[in-house]
Amino acid sequence: MSRTEIIEKLREILIAADDRSRDKVAACTEESRLVADLGFSSVSMLYMVIAIEEEMGIRFDNVGASDFETLGDVVSFIEAKLK
Repeated sequence: MSRTEIIEKLREILIAADDRSRDKVAACTEESRLVADLGFSSVSMLYMVIAIEEEMGIRFDNVGASDFETLGDVVSFIEAKLK
């Protein structure tokens, strides 16, 4: 899966995790900060992690939401897990 495909899938997941951020997520880039730019709460981050695990078949072992500041951080993590 390419970075672009991962980003598109993440957009779907992020919107599902917090629909109030739909417009922000649709326009997000890898540099977008999850909390500061997209307005995600710790609960939204938890939903995002669970959805990514279910949708992409990966595990977020030994990491926390604070390990991911930007969308690019999440993409890099997923990319590494899918290899």
